[in-house]
Amino acid sequence: MRLLFSIGAVLVAGVLAGGDVAGFAAPSSKFGPPKFEPTRQQRQAADGDAQSVDVELILAVDVSYSMDMDELAIQREGYAQAIQSKEFLQALKAGPNGRIAVTYFEWAASSDQKIIIPWRLIDGPETADAVAAEILKTPIRRASRTSISGAIGFAMPLFDEDPYHGLRRVIDISGDGPNNNGGPVTVARDLALEKGIIINGLPIMVKEPSYSTMDIDNLDYYYEDCVIGGPGSFVIAIKDREKFKEAIRTKLLMEVAGRTPTVMHVADKDKEPRVSCLIGEKIWSDRWGR
Repeated sequence: MRLLFSIGAVLVAGVLAGGDVAGFAAPSSKFGPPKFEPTRQQRQAADGDAQSVDVELILAVDVSYSMDMDELAIQREGYAQAIQSKEFLQALKAGPNGRIAVTYFEWAASSDQKIIIPWRLIDGPETADAVAAEILKTPIRRASRTSISGAIGFAMPLFDEDPYHGLRRVIDISGDGPNNNGGPVTVARDLALEKGIIINGLPIMVKEPSYSTMDIDNLDYYYEDCVIGGPGSFVIAIKDREKFKEAIRTKLLMEVAGRTPTVMHVADKDKEPRVSCLIGEKIWSDRWGR
């Protein structure tokens, strides 16, 4: 089941309480409950290995030129503040292991990914503060093109390098435009899903779509139909700059708690996407003739 909802529909209290969010029942799904099968190492971890965590979380953050410097700064601050927040730490401690493993990288073109935070354990305020400080101290950069497929392809082998073993593996993709470089995004997505990896999305829609930056209308639909996948995967669309940080915090809470938030639309994977999954490539070709 893949879910799309707006930030305004989510209440943090519902996450921490462990129930359905604020009057909305979790929808039924023909796909059933999550069926991620842990590996032998993960089963050993769940049985008490010191390296066990509740989730291995990859934060893949867009730094393409369509993101302005203000957005990039708010994005960085949003992740740092979310990791340090009281709500995040409460959700962390509510898990069976009370800790997660996180890595944070920035991406643009298919050949442009930069790890800002290698795998780090977050198990309380001190480690959360350390990760937040490391995010904030790195100089902000921008780069050309938008390759969501490249970001997913870069992220997948990072799980093999993680010294920690989680019962869930999640790639969190944030960005403000469709894939326009590298392989098709659906191919990369499907390869990740075959490995039991969940992909969530944070489409950033705080500006009016512009031809100059190759933005599209309904980027949330694009993310929902073409980017995310896996049991309980979801999209939080940011349509208000003032709620940028709140959206990031809510997304991280959901991922740490393993919760499925309020639903506004449930995609049917057997139907055609509402937005072409090759729209970014088409826009680039129409503009540059290649």
